[in-house]
Amino acid sequence: MTMPNASASRPPSTRAQEGLSAAACLFHGFSDPSRLVILQHLALGEHRVVDLVEHLGLAQSTVSKHLVCLRDCGLVSSRAQGRASVFSLTHPEALMDVFAAAERLLDLTGDAVTLCPTFGVAGTGTLSATAVPA
Repeated sequence: MTMPNASASRPPSTRAQEGLSAAACLFHGFSDPSRLVILQHLALGEHRVVDLVEHLGLAQSTVSKHLVCLRDCGLVSSRAQGRASVFSLTHPEALMDVFAAAERLLDLTGDAVTLCPTFGVAGTGTLSATAVPA
């Protein structure tokens, strides 16, 4: 993702806009706490849907819905194992780099993200703390 030059007086090029659009889509894929929990759990190794349901305490339909989204985003892949599908991360090292960068940025911003009036815990885009299993 290439960020446009802030000092440029003209709008970003079509290619830059496409890159930003792709980045926005990627971050939207990360925007649900359940998807983040699934990704973090898959970082431990591949799992069947039933394993994720058991480990994460989420409904099977929820896990399946999020796995479809993550697969469509190219973040996970699946392979058949008998009648079950086994899911794994497609690019585990890159995903861990993104998570590490997010942690660094969150450390630097402190509570600013959670206090954001739009997407923070009290904003209109509220992400419930109960959405992520303990």
